[in-house]
Amino acid sequence: MFSSTAEFHHWFAQACAAQAHQVTKVPLDRLEGWSLEERTGNLVHRSGRFFSVQGLDVQRAGRAVDAWQQPILVQPEQGMLGILVKEFHGVPHCLLQAKMEPGNWVPVQLSPTVQATRSNYTGVHGGRPVPYLGHFLDPGRGRVLSDALQSEQAAWFFAKRNRNMIVQTDEDVPLLEGFCWLTFDQIAELLQIDDLINMDTRTVLSGAVGLRPPSPAAAADPDSFHGALAASWDPQGRPLHGSALLLRHLARAKERCTLTRRLVPLADTARWTMHEGVVTHDTGRHFTVLGVRVEASHREVAGWSQPMLMPNSRGVAAFLAKRVNGALHLLVQARTETAAMARVELAPTVQCQPADYGPGARDGQGPAPRLEFLDTVLSARPDQIRFDTVQSEEGGRFYHARIRYALIETDEDFPLEVPPAYTWMTVRQLIGFVRHGGHLNVEARTLLALLGFLPATAAAEPVGAAAHA
Repeated sequence: MFSSTAEFHHWFAQACAAQAHQVTKVPLDRLEGWSLEERTGNLVHRSGRFFSVQGLDVQRAGRAVDAWQQPILVQPEQGMLGILVKEFHGVPHCLLQAKMEPGNWVPVQLSPTVQATRSNYTGVHGGRPVPYLGHFLDPGRGRVLSDALQSEQAAWFFAKRNRNMIVQTDEDVPLLEGFCWLTFDQIAELLQIDDLINMDTRTVLSGAVGLRPPSPAAAADPDSFHGALAASWDPQGRPLHGSALLLRHLARAKERCTLTRRLVPLADTARWTMHEGVVTHDTGRHFTVLGVRVEASHREVAGWSQPMLMPNSRGVAAFLAKRVNGALHLLVQARTETAAMARVELAPTVQCQPADYGPGARDGQGPAPRLEFLDTVLSARPDQIRFDTVQSEEGGRFYHARIRYALIETDEDFPLEVPPAYTWMTVRQLIGFVRHGGHLNVEARTLLALLGFLPATAAAEPVGAAAHA
C-alpha cells in the first residue's frame, strides 16, 4: 500500500527495472513453434491452441468501403481478466501487477490481478501457474462486484470475448513480487498518465464505475463540469431517454445491420501478401502482421515467439458530451463492429484511425467521405477538452497499438437531434449497459473508466490537446 502516488511511482520504477525483457522482430515464416498451413496459409501454433492468424471476408458493412478482406486474429477461447479487491482500514484497494507485454509502447504497465487466456491458466505453455487465479475460478470465496463477458477489439479479433470480473475478498492475501495494492483514488490519478494502466485493467475498471460515487463537493456545485458529471452518475437523475428506449435503439441498429463475414484462408485474402516475413496490404495502409521473439524474466514462461498485429497509424476514440437537464450526456454510437460476436455494439461518438479517412484512403475508389463528427473532435478547442490521453491497446496481441482517448464538451448550441445511429446517454445508463456485457465495445469501456474515475481535481479547468494533436 502506498501513502501517495509518488511512493507508487518509486515502487513502479523499481518493479520495471527488475523485469529484464527483450522483444525482437522475427520473420513470420521463422517463428519458433508456429507454421504456415500448407493448404490455407493460416499462421497456427503447433499446439493447436492460443490463437491463429486467418483471413476474413467482409460484405455489406454499411460503411464508405462496403466490402473488403483482411487478416484477423482468431482466438476462440475466452480469457480471464480479474481484479481482486480488499479493504484495508475501511478503504477498498485493488490488487494490480506490473506486467511486461511485448506489444506495449511502454513495455511494463499495470495489469489486472489476473490476465490470462485459458491456454495460459490450464498450462498449455508448460510454465508457472497464474497467481491469485483461484479467487476468480471459485468466486464463492468472496463477493462478486462485477462479472460480465465483454468483447475485444472487433477490427482485429474474430468474435473474441473475455470474462471481466471484480471480486472482493476478506481473506489474507499474500503480496507477491510485482503486485501492489492501490485505492480507487490512486488509480484515478494514474489513469491520467499515458501508457501506464493497460487496456485489460481499464476494461475491468469500467465495471467499477458504479461503485465509485462522485465527491460530495462535485455534487454541491451543479453548474460546474463535475456537478454535471455527478448528475449524470446519479441513479435518480433525469436522462433525456429512458433505458427501454435505449434498448430499442440498439435493437433497431442490430435489425438494420446487413453485415456478413466469414473466415477465409489467409493465403487467399485479397490485396494482402507476405513479403520479407510480414503480411501487409498492397497500399501499405491499415496494419501489418509481424512476428516477434520475446524474452521476459517475470512471465509464466521465460521466452516465446508469436505473431502480432501492428496498426500503421494511431487511433482516436472520443465521446462528445452535452449538458441536458443539468446532467452530462454522452453521444453514443450504435456501431457495426466488423468481427464482434454481436455485430453491433455501443461505441464512442468517433472511433477510427484518422489516416484511413484522408486522401487516398479508399484505395482508388474515390475520396473517402469524412466520418460523422470526426472533424468536430479533431478541431475541438482547448476549452472544450475535458480529458485527453493516449493509451496502449492489448499488448499481448497488438504491437505499439495506441489510441487517443478524449472527452469533448460541445457548445450549448450543439443540436440534440442526431443521426439515427446515435443517441444521448448518461454515465448512469452506460453503467447499466456495461454491467450485463456485450453492449459496450472495448473503446467505449475505456472511455467510461476514464470518465468514471476522473479525479475531482481534473477537468475543473479544460485541458489542451497540443500534446496529442
